[in-house]
Amino acid sequence: MSRRVTPALLASAVLLAGLVGCSADARKAESQQAPVEPPPAATPTPQVPAGKAPQRAFAVGVRQLKLNRDGRALPTMLWYPAAGQSGGAVKRSATAAEGRFPVVMFSHGLGGRPDDYATLLTRWAAAGFVVAAPAFPHTSRGADNNVLDVLNQPADVSYALDQVLALDGKAGDALRGRLDGERVAAAGHSAGGVTTIGLFTASRDERLDAGVVFAGTALGVGTAFAGAAAPQLFVHGELDEVVEYAAGKAAYDKVPWPKAMLSLPKGDHGRALLSDGATLRVVSDTSVEFLRWSLYGDPDAKKRISTDATRGDIATFDDHL
Repeated sequence: MSRRVTPALLASAVLLAGLVGCSADARKAESQQAPVEPPPAATPTPQVPAGKAPQRAFAVGVRQLKLNRDGRALPTMLWYPAAGQSGGAVKRSATAAEGRFPVVMFSHGLGGRPDDYATLLTRWAAAGFVVAAPAFPHTSRGADNNVLDVLNQPADVSYALDQVLALDGKAGDALRGRLDGERVAAAGHSAGGVTTIGLFTASRDERLDAGVVFAGTALGVGTAFAGAAAPQLFVHGELDEVVEYAAGKAAYDKVPWPKAMLSLPKGDHGRALLSDGATLRVVSDTSVEFLRWSLYGDPDAKKRISTDATRGDIATFDDHL
């Protein structure tokens, strides 16, 4: 996706600049109003075939794809269910487990890298999902942090998804026959949350069946959610010092499909996503059950979502699934 820089996009860039706080030098973003948009047209409820998600925990393998979209380098980490006993160290280039697994595309925040989120993403892989996470050329750690380039990232994710799904038919590849291209979700944190929202709005990828947005906002990509219904899970800290909770809630309120919001009363911009702890366990368990329901069509998983979300006093849960 390439966009001509217009005054509107420059205004979006000013707002997106607040997301630079995803790096160690986090700073509070300015409060902004989302653009006024017409109400979305009515959409049907999602039709995910009923199924049963794996109940076992898988071992996890990891590998990297060297991708490039028209000169945009997109090295992409893949975490996937692997053969062998669960609970051990993640193994590089391990043999994939038997089965066909849904795919989750994950987008990192400004100044981040995919492996910053390894604790969360390996838990998704252990639950039976192939997780693909590209490092973006201008917003990953060590890059120039060009916030306007966030507007190009939905197209990067769609391209990376093309390449990941192509592995399913690639002779000799460890993931041949292991990818379920009919069950795909997108997820992301902060600027990656903007990217994820964009994949359901201005840059709708119709292959996506669900979304998970961590500390995200619709600035720059809008809230004109489009296409077939795709359930959404939003996760946001109420003490977020970078993307105000109200901005995330405003985007969530515009979602016309089945949705839920996990609010963390003591949560900040997302440091809990980067290291293990009680909050990450609630977030990971809730998101795993959401993905089991929205991608595998597991009705029992849906019943467990709210239970996982409301353990203790860590989170509150707005449930419209």
